[in-house]
Amino acid sequence: MQRYGAGILAVGMMGAGLGMAQAPASPPTSGQTTAPTAAPPSAAYQPKFPGDPARSESEAQALGYMRVVLRAEHEYKKRHNKFADTLEELAGTGSFTKRMAHSTDRGDYTASFLAHKDGFVLTMTPKQMDSEHRSFYAEDDGAIHADDQKPADLDSPKVK
Repeated sequence: MQRYGAGILAVGMMGAGLGMAQAPASPPTSGQTTAPTAAPPSAAYQPKFPGDPARSESEAQALGYMRVVLRAEHEYKKRHNKFADTLEELAGTGSFTKRMAHSTDRGDYTASFLAHKDGFVLTMTPKQMDSEHRSFYAEDDGAIHADDQKPADLDSPKVK
């Protein structure tokens, strides 16, 4: 019985708090002005390590995914004397997991993997390209290229 009373009291207090939060502010009296409420400043991206080339959390995640795939491909090649033909084949190599291979949807990005005779191409394409969502491109040489105007390719500038 005591538990129910405490639960009812807690629900009542939450309801009262919500009611106060939603109650309109009293209009200013003559001579008073209300200051416009400023939107909280968006948090600037904090680099994850010295020299981090990412411009946003989304880019950091996309670049992290690419680095994991690139490392796994090179480890796979050491073991099998060839690169993996699919991401599924790569799963379990290094820190690349089956879950990572299962979906090409990587948050704000879509991953694309294409194997060819002597290597592969990995791209990360943002769902919306802007100053915080560049496109990325890498081949079997391990260099990551980025472009903020179009899908990245081999001619795009390398990420530092």
